[in-house]
Amino acid sequence: MTAKDRLTDVQQLMENLKQDYPAEINSFLGFMGKAEGNPALSAVQKELINVALSVAAQCEWCIALHTKNAIAAGASRDEIMSAGFMAVIMHGGPALMYLVPLSKALDEFFTEDHHG
Repeated sequence: MTAKDRLTDVQQLMENLKQDYPAEINSFLGFMGKAEGNPALSAVQKELINVALSVAAQCEWCIALHTKNAIAAGASRDEIMSAGFMAVIMHGGPALMYLVPLSKALDEFFTEDHHG
């Protein structure tokens, strides 16, 4: 399964949840919007944090989503990998293994239309 496949999974999940559980997902999305809207950190900084947390949480869907978002926000490959390594420092060997999907997502998304 590619990172793009994981993004498709996330999009489908969100569509299904909006249809079947609108109160729950809209509450979550509202909170997310408020948290992401705080100007204390830049969009790049927030997405790098999200990448690190995704690696630590061992969530391949999150890794795909936040790697794509970090690139779109202007993060470089090295910045994103550094965020991944911060997760390894805090979470250890299991997080190290999730640098595999992170590296694959970087390869996939940076070959699309970005350079880094």
